[in-house]
Amino acid sequence: MSRIRACVWTQMGVLVALAIVWSLSAEKPLSAQTVVDQPVTYNKDIAPIFQRSCQHCHRQGSVAPMSLLTYKEVRPYARSIKQRTALRYAPYSRGVMPPWFLEKNIGIQHMKDDISLTDVQIAMIARWVDSGAPEGNPADLPKALTFAEDGTWTLGKPDLIVSSPTFLVPAEASDSGTAIGSSAPIALDEDRYLKSVEFKEVSEFTSKTPPAGAGKIGQGVPGSLYAIHHANVAIVKPGDESDLGDPEDLGGADSGDRLPIHEVGRNGDVFPDDAAKLLPAHAIFVFDNVHVHSAGVPGSERKTRLDIGLRLQPKGYKPKYQLTPISFGQGEIAIMPGQNGQRLDAYYVTTAPIKMWNFEPHMHAAGVRMCIEAIYRHTTETLNCAGYDHNWVRNYIYDENYEPLIPKGTILHSISYFDNNAKNQNVLDPRNISVWGNSSVNNMITVFDFGVVLTDEQYQQELAKRRAFLATTHEEPIGCPDCYKQSPAPKSATMPDPKKVAER
Repeated sequence: MSRIRACVWTQMGVLVALAIVWSLSAEKPLSAQTVVDQPVTYNKDIAPIFQRSCQHCHRQGSVAPMSLLTYKEVRPYARSIKQRTALRYAPYSRGVMPPWFLEKNIGIQHMKDDISLTDVQIAMIARWVDSGAPEGNPADLPKALTFAEDGTWTLGKPDLIVSSPTFLVPAEASDSGTAIGSSAPIALDEDRYLKSVEFKEVSEFTSKTPPAGAGKIGQGVPGSLYAIHHANVAIVKPGDESDLGDPEDLGGADSGDRLPIHEVGRNGDVFPDDAAKLLPAHAIFVFDNVHVHSAGVPGSERKTRLDIGLRLQPKGYKPKYQLTPISFGQGEIAIMPGQNGQRLDAYYVTTAPIKMWNFEPHMHAAGVRMCIEAIYRHTTETLNCAGYDHNWVRNYIYDENYEPLIPKGTILHSISYFDNNAKNQNVLDPRNISVWGNSSVNNMITVFDFGVVLTDEQYQQELAKRRAFLATTHEEPIGCPDCYKQSPAPKSATMPDPKKVAER
């Protein structure tokens, strides 16, 4: 959908402004306006939406505060559901349900496990609520979903579970970023490759009835359900802990071999079929930077640990590629008090061709938005922009054939925006300047990306594969600047030698 941008100019001391804004934030799209002409019922129209995007979390024993499996359970929350789904059109989409903050009008949109609602679905929910939230014909109700037992792993039963040391989280205390120690060596006698990684916070608090006033999803707010906001976990061989490097090093790849980061609300990682992470035999997992929050409610102290569910590739599996952390960020941060719209930038120059696997913004409480763009020769291209909510973090994993293919020498540029003012409810005290640090009252700018480092030959192979795919879809490539160029033609065996021609 095109936009007409506002034009402002000054002439003879008089400011004249013409502003015509046609955007999703100001006006619902036509497709959403026209869909509401038909009656909407729960059984026919709303239940399928909830099954796709809501019920995996909103059910008994899962992470959400209420179950939304039946009409009887949904009906009391109808008005709240309309309000929370409509937050898609609010600035940064903060608080939107389902939690998906990727901006839909810019960059790559093909992501795995996209649980977001379309404009039509949001309009349908609003129409349903405004018409009295009717139940409809029972014959229209789709078959109920079947879920695994409560407390099971989202990505499937792990082959191996690794636990951090258990530590005490006080009921009321300042947040902290700290190392909590190492796991025991894993019970694995040979090197294997990882198929998926999933984190789970386990504590006495989450397995018992929460104290009065507790139980909110997220962290850093009174009564938060989770104590761990994020955790960095390194993989080292026994005796090699000294090779880990500085846990606060923003270089990512220079800090030892690591798992993808754990963050509150973050979806797990299923690695591509042709790429994996190596898990050495008898490896030790080092929990070297864990960001911990107390719930802020008397009686909510708890003993807490992180469990990591690992699924392994079959024995004998050999990946074509290995995933490598390519994270980068900015350490010189000064977020001024009481101000919004503050911008900070970070840069990373690729030393080899890479195929990016994911985009994951990481900031702290004052962070509200991050974009990433690729600068290559004369071209600057925005790959993605996403809102950021410190209480519920998302990891955006690119679909196959849509991963950015980045040439050697490309500048990856992250642009981060911060609101350190009273309107940002995540900020505890906007009167204070916020600098770099592990606690939420401080800030970070980090892009937690993983990718595949390619040889020149592999890069050409990936380009050929991408061009063949684009020839079938006729899409404009995003994040593939060399897709516009054909590979150099092989030299002809009959081509005359220029030197001999010159000598004649």
